Amino acid sequence: MGLVTIDGKILRKMMICGANELTRNSRVLDALNVFPVPDGDTGVNMAHTVQAAAREAAKLNTPNIYDVAKAASNGALRGARGNSGVILSQLFRGFAKGLEGKSVANDKELANALAESAKMAYRAVMKPKEGTILTIARALGDYAQEAEGTDLEQSLQFVIKGANTVLDETPSMLPELKQAGVVDAGGKGLLHFYEGALAGMTFVGEPVLETQSGDAGASNLVPAALSDANIKFAYCTEFLIEAEKPITEKQSASLQDFLSANGDSVVVVGDEGVVKVHVHTNHPGKVMERAIGIGQLTNIKIDNMRYQHTNLLEFSTSQAPQLLPPVPQGPPKEIGFVAVVAGTGLRDVFVDLGADSIIEGGQTMNPSADDIAQAIGRVNAKHVIVLPNNKNIILAAEQAALLTDKKVHVVPTRFIPQGVACLLNFMDSNSLEENLASMNDIISGIQTGQVTFAARDTVVNGKDVQEGDILCLYNGEIISTGKDLQESAKSLADYMLAKGGDVFSVYYGEGISEAQATKLCDTIQANNPSIEILPYDGKQPLYYYIFSVE
Repeated sequence: MGLVTIDGKILRKMMICGANELTRNSRVLDALNVFPVPDGDTGVNMAHTVQAAAREAAKLNTPNIYDVAKAASNGALRGARGNSGVILSQLFRGFAKGLEGKSVANDKELANALAESAKMAYRAVMKPKEGTILTIARALGDYAQEAEGTDLEQSLQFVIKGANTVLDETPSMLPELKQAGVVDAGGKGLLHFYEGALAGMTFVGEPVLETQSGDAGASNLVPAALSDANIKFAYCTEFLIEAEKPITEKQSASLQDFLSANGDSVVVVGDEGVVKVHVHTNHPGKVMERAIGIGQLTNIKIDNMRYQHTNLLEFSTSQAPQLLPPVPQGPPKEIGFVAVVAGTGLRDVFVDLGADSIIEGGQTMNPSADDIAQAIGRVNAKHVIVLPNNKNIILAAEQAALLTDKKVHVVPTRFIPQGVACLLNFMDSNSLEENLASMNDIISGIQTGQVTFAARDTVVNGKDVQEGDILCLYNGEIISTGKDLQESAKSLADYMLAKGGDVFSVYYGEGISEAQATKLCDTIQANNPSIEILPYDGKQPLYYYIFSVE
């Protein structure tokens, strides 16, 4: 006869094995992201979160199931990254609540804990969407209630199988999933965790918590999709070509043909004297030798993707938030600020505007709730206002407020320009309530544009988009795509300014030279002589340009 109850020691094994299984599949989950903008970090965020949960559970050697569930919940709450991680942490929290007062749990008690888990997660989301991780969490609870018999291993197999059938239906619930031809990444990640937990239920010995694919005991479980053998070209090579004379279309086309013959993921964009090159190749030296024939090379960056592959999820202390020096001790001021920012130039902008503590993060670099709570703790103020500056960090910021004794107020800034506007309009002479009301009003009026690249082939509004294409976003929505960076940026600027505005700010990112940015600003100014244009060297990753109109 199989297991009829589980205790804390078995749950600890389940937590560790579940975390390991999700971690191994994290990059596969990232690839399911339906939005082509380079933000596919659902898997990594979930992996960080379950790793934090499992680490806390692994510290306990108790047969009490509630104690282990509570420890895992506390770890997940602090380690949660991104929206998917925060929702996952609420699932852990609900599960622990469902086991409160229990030393061991049988099938009915576990089913009730799974149902409570889903309820807690639904309550945490202001506008729950079906076809997401929430749907799968509820399915797990529903199938657990239906499971017959007291053999817990068989019951969990039944539950996972049932939830997988619901996962297969998620494309019919969300149009964006159907269009991309994928299932929901968060839901699939949750099932990976439960599949690992099922293996942990009968694991012989003590499982080791893995922090990256390829750790002890995991090599034979790494999916084929993540195999090094599938990385045909090892070196991600990027650089700028700066030529004394305008680069002709013939030169650009010839270079593109050469790169295509020696690699893939080829991107050649730019104008006249400056061209940005991106290619995956096995011979970066050969590629650069060919490019030197056109002009000088700058901003050279070469990454070994096979090496990165083996270190994808190395959760080291280098991931900790980069904070300003400690605030001098003394009487606290009334209001302080924490801001999440990516890019040294943007960091300087926020510091100059009065941010007390900066967390290095943003797209693809979501800080955990604990990272944000630590940053809040370093601000010597009675009230701390947090500016997440990214929609995927807002929930983690709100959760961080629960992890500190300070009075925390999260202004839901989704973009960098909104955070800038909040600091610019902060009035020290006004009350906290007046400032918060002003900030929440201001962010709705800031129009944001972003110029980036497609991280994968996809279809947007019925139009085919190829990896490497230029994407133009307006308030987070893709409005156009293109092949030429500067032309695409100009078109986005014209689109935004056609809606009105007096001040147009341009933050140019990594890989964009001052000359390129100046030329773009001059072109925009020529078409809009009455507006004021403010250029800043943001040095932000992923986004060639960030625009704002006020």
